[in-house]
Amino acid sequence: MRIAQVAPLAESVPPKLYGGTERVVSWLTEELVQQGHDVTLFASGDSETSAELVRAVPEGLRLGGIRDHTASLLVMLEEVRRQASSFDVIHFHVDLLQFPAFRNSPAQCLTTLHGRLDLPDFHPVYRAFTEMPLVSISRNQRLPLPNANWQANIQHGLPPGPAPFEVAKRDYLAFLGRIAPEKRPDRAIEIAKRTGIPLKMAAKIDPADQDYFDHVIRPQLDHPLIEFVGEIGDNEKRDFLGNAIALLFPIDWPEPFGLVMIEAMKEGTPTIAWRRGSVPEVIDEGVTGFTVESIEEAVEAVGKAADLDRRAVRQRFEERFTAARMARDYVAEYGRLAKTSAMMVPHHRRIANNSLLPLDPVAAAAKVSGGAAGAALPNQRSV
Repeated sequence: MRIAQVAPLAESVPPKLYGGTERVVSWLTEELVQQGHDVTLFASGDSETSAELVRAVPEGLRLGGIRDHTASLLVMLEEVRRQASSFDVIHFHVDLLQFPAFRNSPAQCLTTLHGRLDLPDFHPVYRAFTEMPLVSISRNQRLPLPNANWQANIQHGLPPGPAPFEVAKRDYLAFLGRIAPEKRPDRAIEIAKRTGIPLKMAAKIDPADQDYFDHVIRPQLDHPLIEFVGEIGDNEKRDFLGNAIALLFPIDWPEPFGLVMIEAMKEGTPTIAWRRGSVPEVIDEGVTGFTVESIEEAVEAVGKAADLDRRAVRQRFEERFTAARMARDYVAEYGRLAKTSAMMVPHHRRIANNSLLPLDPVAAAAKVSGGAAGAALPNQRSV
C-alpha cells in the first residue's frame, strides 16, 4: 500500500529526547517499510527514516525554540493535501487541524488521537466532523467521546530490541517522563522516602510546568535518596529502566496510554502505577506490575515488584506490545479504508462544493490497484 504518515512537528521522528507521539510514529513507519509498504513520512527535516521524507520544517520545533506550531502544521497539511492522490491512505497523528481540509475524502484518512479527550474545549470539532475516522489508543481514552467515529482501538507497540540484560543488583526506583502536576512526581518522591529506596528521576520540564517544578518539586530534591537526572534519550533508557527495581507511574489524570510503561516492560522492569486512565488496560496485574490507589499501597507494591519474574515481564511485552503487532493492526484498518474508498468513488475525488473533479487516470487506476503512480521520489523533499 501507499501510505502517508503525518507526524507532529514538535520533535523530530524519532525524537532526540522526549516525544511520545513522534516515537510511536517512527516505530510504526519503520515497521511498515519493513513489511514492504511504500511509506512517505511528513515530518521535521532532522527526522531519520527509511521511508520517503517530506521535510515540513528544518528541525523539530520545540528544540528549535518555536512554541506555537499551528502555522507550520497548516503549511505541512496543505502539502499533504496537494499530494493526497499519491496515497491509498493518509494517517494523521496531529489531532484535529486536518479535519476541514480532508472532510470530503474521509475514506482515505485515518486519525490516531494520542492525547487526552476529557477536556471539553475541543469537543465541538469532533461533533462537527463526524465523518472523520478515528483510532483510539485505549478504551478509556474514548469515554468522553463515546459517539465519535471510532474505527479501532490500537495500542502502541515498539521494537523488541535485545533481551534484557542480567543485573546483579537493582537498587533504585525510576521515574521517567515529564515534571508536571498530572504526572505526580511528588508521589514518586514520597514513595522513595517511605521505602528508603533511592529514586532516580529522568524527566523534562516544559516551560508551562517550570513554576510547578520550582515551587513544588525542586525543594524536595535536596534529599539523599533523590537524584534528578533530567531529560534523557532512547540510548539511555535501556540502562535507566533495566537497572531499576520498578518504574513508578504515579499519575493523577486520565492517561491515554502511557508509553513509558511498555518501555519499562521491554526491559523486563515492572511498573507500579495509579489506577487511572489506560493503566489497567496496559498492566497485567501481578505479572508486569501492580496498580494502586494510594501511597500506602504503592509502598507495599514496591516489595512485591522486586519479586516478580522479569523474564515473564519481557515475555508479556513480546506478546502484546511490539511494533510488528501495532503495524499489523493498522494495516488491517488501512485495508478496510481502501476498500471503502474504492467502493465510494474510485475514479474521482470530491471538492469543497461537492462537485466531482476527475483524477489523472493513471493515478486513479494505481490507487484502486494499490500500485504506485508516477516516478519514485527522492528520499528527502521539502514542503
